Amino acid sequence: MTRGGVEGSGRETTDLNGTGVVLQPIGEADAPALRAMRLEPEVAAWWGPLEDDFPFGDDPDASRFTISRGGAVAGLIQYGEELEPMYRHAWIDLFVGPSHGRRGVGTDAIVTLVRHLTEDRGHHRITIDPAVDNIAAVGCYEKAGFRRVGVMEAAERDPLSGRWRDALLMELVVRPIDR
Repeated sequence: MTRGGVEGSGRETTDLNGTGVVLQPIGEADAPALRAMRLEPEVAAWWGPLEDDFPFGDDPDASRFTISRGGAVAGLIQYGEELEPMYRHAWIDLFVGPSHGRRGVGTDAIVTLVRHLTEDRGHHRITIDPAVDNIAAVGCYEKAGFRRVGVMEAAERDPLSGRWRDALLMELVVRPIDR
């Protein structure tokens, strides 16, 4: 894995190498493929409508990478950080384009980013909160080492129906912590 750098705004500046994927800071050339993936029904069902400024300005608190596999754009992975020392942790989220799904791309990207967040950014706890009925995502996160913590009721709106849906809080704790 390449040691990553972060510029002042929390934007990543270097690539992170996984087993079969490379996480690269999002470039202008990646945007059309990422936007097309967000419009795929399999992604839109969980991520909602495409924002006009995606993937660059719609979430200023997130640091984002393009997931590349074999030189092709395969998806997006992002993280955010709580830097308050009393609550320090990071959260992640991702999507993999449907044509790249079920090949270990998501798991490889998660393991690569978790390694960066723990080794380079100093986090011991990483969280993610998929919709409880996003079975493929939950399985991917468990394969990457996350465990189920609990259900957060009515935590997010379903982008298709507008109804509130439950989310599954999952975490990965990578270091023993002082109790």
